[in-house]
Amino acid sequence: MIVEYAVAFLVLFGAAFVLVGSIGLARLPDFFTRLHGPTKATTLGLGAVIAASILHSAAVAGAPSLKELAISLFLFITAPVSAHLLSKAAKRGDAAASADRAD
Repeated sequence: MIVEYAVAFLVLFGAAFVLVGSIGLARLPDFFTRLHGPTKATTLGLGAVIAASILHSAAVAGAPSLKELAISLFLFITAPVSAHLLSKAAKRGDAAASADRAD
């Protein structure tokens, strides 16, 4: 019974953060703020949903699934790296665009 409440809380908590990140993607004014909002919020939201999945599989099968652990590791490594590379590319593109305007 307690596990079911914990799983439900984690799913709702994660869904709320994913929703906030998605709204941030649609509503924020420029590329850099649009990049910051979803990467932080959705990483935490998806982490909570995956934690709920790990907790549920541990309660049902008796042991946590290694698939969920691999997914969470992949998520927490790739999301910040991809956001960093996107921001570097956007900054380089802004610098090239402003250099073109100066000519």
